[in-house]
Amino acid sequence: MSTSLDLSSDPAASSLHWPEVRAWLGAHADFLLDDRALLEELGLAATGRNVVDFGRAALARLEAVAQREAGARRLIEEIARANFAAQTQTHVAALDLMEAQTHAELARHLDAVSQGRFGLAGAAVAVEKPGAVPFGWKALEAGRVDALLGEDGLHWLGPNFTGLNLFGPAEGEVASVALVRMSLHAPGEDAPRSALCAFGSAEDDGFTPAMGCELVAFVARVVERMAGRWPLQA
Repeated sequence: MSTSLDLSSDPAASSLHWPEVRAWLGAHADFLLDDRALLEELGLAATGRNVVDFGRAALARLEAVAQREAGARRLIEEIARANFAAQTQTHVAALDLMEAQTHAELARHLDAVSQGRFGLAGAAVAVEKPGAVPFGWKALEAGRVDALLGEDGLHWLGPNFTGLNLFGPAEGEVASVALVRMSLHAPGEDAPRSALCAFGSAEDDGFTPAMGCELVAFVARVVERMAGRWPLQA
């Protein structure tokens, strides 16, 4: 025989709080287990006298976890596709650079592939004086590369430098830059001349210190090797 639950006869019913209700349910679990209509409204299902299956509530939690995992997988896949596309464009850019026949063509090709394949504002190559500066390249004062990158620095990714002036007419558009150190040899010189391969982005976060520089460094190494085909004038 079932026992009825009549809280109206309890003088304290109107002032019950959750700890009291919870304690009461714990002491009178049969009332909850026997009320299947209430269990269904709560998204619960009684599977036995001593087992409560959290049906819809558990399913909702599992669905939420599945959606988060699916979102994470999609993000990883998007990053992988973007990285693959960037690597492909970088390799194609290297082939474009290898078509150059002079220092001037190399500078033009670098600027063109940076804009056309990577959507940058521009790119440039520069070499320190003294000594001749190839047509289409930028001239840097002696020690300028060390001043920009540090004596042992190989690259810099971050905000554009005031007065850098490497990108010609596009200089005003450049908000962030990637600078990579190069070394170029000239006949008769005891030491190689310091040089830069520079990339400019119109976006503030186009290049940031947190980014990896493997791809721009790869392009710079191609430029360095290509420039070595035509020795600089001392």
